[in-house]
Amino acid sequence: MSRFGNVFGIALGTALTVSQAMAADPIRVASKIDTEGALLGNMLIELLRDAGYEVEDKLQLGPTNIVRTALLEDQIDLYPEYTGNGAFFTDTTDDSAWKDAQAGYEKIRQWDRENNDVVWLTPAPANNTWAIAVRNDVAEKNDLQSMEDFGQWVSQGGDVKLAGSAEFVESEAALPSFQQAYDFQLDQDQLLVLSGGNTAATIRAAAEGTSGTNAAMVYGTDGAIKPAGLKVMDDTQGVQMVYAPAPVIRQETLEANPEIEGLFAPVFESLDRETLQELNSRIQVEGQPANQVARDYLQNQGFLD
Repeated sequence: MSRFGNVFGIALGTALTVSQAMAADPIRVASKIDTEGALLGNMLIELLRDAGYEVEDKLQLGPTNIVRTALLEDQIDLYPEYTGNGAFFTDTTDDSAWKDAQAGYEKIRQWDRENNDVVWLTPAPANNTWAIAVRNDVAEKNDLQSMEDFGQWVSQGGDVKLAGSAEFVESEAALPSFQQAYDFQLDQDQLLVLSGGNTAATIRAAAEGTSGTNAAMVYGTDGAIKPAGLKVMDDTQGVQMVYAPAPVIRQETLEANPEIEGLFAPVFESLDRETLQELNSRIQVEGQPANQVARDYLQNQGFLD
């Protein structure tokens, strides 16, 4: 259940009957257009319908700015968002709170509640932020688990070549921050900079050994990481902002349906990094429909009646 209990002081054991839920206005559920957005959005819909709510499906609505605006303008009621985006919503990107999972969550939860009548529900423990992943064979051979291990290995002459986008390599918030925090330096010969490179391209390059590449820029819950045989290095010093997925809901909707918080909380608490990697992979790599992957997971974990 939620670490904060019920926001409005109504006992979680109090539940709407199916007839009451069906009589209420439909809950409009949206998501962004990415793989993980579709997965999480479908989970929200499955949970709501299983509990007897009428739902209006607005999944794959658009990028962040479109979906966020729709929520604030009462065009949707609910969608999955990332805590780290609170840094941009609040124009406080320099605040160190965003690099701490709990502090960042509390900051955007309080700010959105006070300024927008929007409530952030229980987040997942996963973190879909910039990370470095290394091929499994290299990680196992050199006992690489974390960025401390990676930095020490590189500094001691480890044979590494990293695929990344120009933004990742050049942005002070990305690779340079990792290098400073973990005391290592990659020279130009140890980098493969892919023009416009997204993580699908960098993961593929590392998996295939393109130009000697054996490490890649990734996002922590990318679906292609595990099938490509890569291992994410844990950012134990919190160099990157934390992007924990969480349901975001209009306060009016939650007040009318207070049981929703308790309905979603245990599901999101179960979604750690490796679980989301696996589920995203079924959609992104295996081509399974997002609604099927969402339903299968919820059923297998006992979250659906």
